[in-house]
Amino acid sequence: MAKKIAVTLVRSPITCTPKQRRTLKALGLQKVGRQVEHSDTPEIRGMIRVVDFLVNVEEI
Repeated sequence: MAKKIAVTLVRSPITCTPKQRRTLKALGLQKVGRQVEHSDTPEIRGMIRVVDFLVNVEEI
């Protein structure tokens, strides 16, 4: 079974670039405090790396 990670939006994306906002939307994060679960794949890790200063990541 694939590992899972929980991604939580902890800072507001107001001052972010449009690319970073699109990445957050693709991850399913719209509001501060929201948490989503994803499979731990290289694609998801790359998306998290783009917005790593806005999110917290925990392995489940």
